[in-house]
Amino acid sequence: MVNTEQLYHKFLECTGVSTDTRRITTGCLFVALKGGNFDGNQFAQEALTAGARYALVDDPAVAAQQPDGCLLVADALTALQDLARHHRQTLTIPVVGLTGSNGKTTTKELIAGVLSKRYITYATQGNFNNHIGVPLTVLSITDQYEMAVVEMGANHQREIALLCSICQPTHGLITNIGKAHLEGFGGIEGVRIGKGELYDYLASTGGTVFVNANDPVLTAMHQERSGFGQTVFYLEHNQPELVQESPVAVYRTDTGQTITTHLPGRYNFENMAAALAIGQHFGVSPAEAHHAVADYNPTNNRSQVVQKGSNTVLLDAYNANPSSMAAAIRQFAATPAKRKVVIVGDMYELGDESPAEHEALGQLIADAKFDLVILAGKDMKYALGALPKAYYFPDKFSLHNWLMDNPMTDTHVLIKGSRGMSLESVVPFI
Repeated sequence: MVNTEQLYHKFLECTGVSTDTRRITTGCLFVALKGGNFDGNQFAQEALTAGARYALVDDPAVAAQQPDGCLLVADALTALQDLARHHRQTLTIPVVGLTGSNGKTTTKELIAGVLSKRYITYATQGNFNNHIGVPLTVLSITDQYEMAVVEMGANHQREIALLCSICQPTHGLITNIGKAHLEGFGGIEGVRIGKGELYDYLASTGGTVFVNANDPVLTAMHQERSGFGQTVFYLEHNQPELVQESPVAVYRTDTGQTITTHLPGRYNFENMAAALAIGQHFGVSPAEAHHAVADYNPTNNRSQVVQKGSNTVLLDAYNANPSSMAAAIRQFAATPAKRKVVIVGDMYELGDESPAEHEALGQLIADAKFDLVILAGKDMKYALGALPKAYYFPDKFSLHNWLMDNPMTDTHVLIKGSRGMSLESVVPFI
C-alpha cells in the first residue's frame, strides 16, 4: 500500500484528479470511490485505458491486475482527503472558506468575481462542496493561483469541521443560519452548531472572520468564541445601502454612486455586501469591486431572471428550504408586476418537520395573495389547507401538461423548489 507522502509524489506526476470515468483526461489520477450503487474499483481498468496515469483503488484484487497503474490504499475516500490535506499544506495563499444555510454558491461566485479583479483566483467549481468535492477543489489549486475561495456544504454536524481540516481556510464567512437540512442536523440548533464549526476552526487557528453586522444570530455566534486573528463586520452603518430590492437589487455606495445588479432581493444584497467587504480587505479597488458585483449574472438556476416572450421568470430552482423559500416568497410579493404566479415544489430533507414546514409555507403564500399558485410534489399537499384555490400536481408530468394547456402572458413567475424537484424543467412550458 502507498502512504500519503508516496501518493503525493504520484499525484504531482498527474494532470488532475477525476472520480468519474466519463471525465477522464490524459494523465489524470482516477480515484475509485464507492457509492450506494457502485464500486469505482470496477472501473479502474476502464480509467487507465481511457488515459488515466494512475488509478487509486482500495481493492487488492483490482490492484493485483494492474500493478503498474494502480495505487493501493486502505480506503480511497480517506486517501483522497488526506492527499488534499497534504497538498493544502504546500500552499501559502489565502483561502476564503464559506458556508451557510442559503446563498453559498451565489456568494462564492460574487467573492471570486471581486477577488479576480486583482488576483488570480480559484473558486469551487459547480457544487463541489462536500466531503468529496472539497478535496477535489483543493487538489485543483495549483501554483499559478494567488487566492482561493472554497465553498463548504453540510447536512449534519461535524461535516464542516472535516471540510475545514481539509481546505484549512485562513479567512471565513457564514452567509446565514436557516432551516436547511433539518433532518440531518437535528433541528435549527443543530444547524447553528454545525455551521458554527467554521467559526470554531478560525478561532482555533487565529483566522480572519467576516460577519454580517445586521444578523443577530451570526453576531451572537461570533461573540461566543474568542481567538480570531481579525474580525471584519460588514453592513455596519448601512454601508453599502440597499435602495431597491426588486425586480433587481440596487444599492448606493458610500460615495453616493448607485449600482444596479442582476440579482433580486435583500438576501442577495447581503451576499453582495459580503463580497465587497472581502474585496476591500484584500485591497481590491472599490470601483473594480462594484463593477464585479454589477456584472455578475447567474446562469445556474439560482436567482436567475429568464425572459419567455412577454413573461418574466425568476428561476430559483437549484435548492429550497423553509428559510430560503420564505425569503423568495416575500421578495416576490414585493415585486411590482401586473400579474404574479408562483410555482413551488417540495422542500427536501426536513424529516418530521416537513408537514408543518410545508403547511407554514402555504399560509405564507396565501398571505401574499398571488394571482395564481401552483404546487408540485408529494409534500406540497400539506400547503393546500391554506391554499384551497391552488393547483396541485403530485408529479411534474401533469404540471407540464397543464402549463401547455394554460399559456401565460404578461406574467411574472417565481419558480422555486429543492434540487431533487428539478423545477427548471417547467421553463420551456411557460
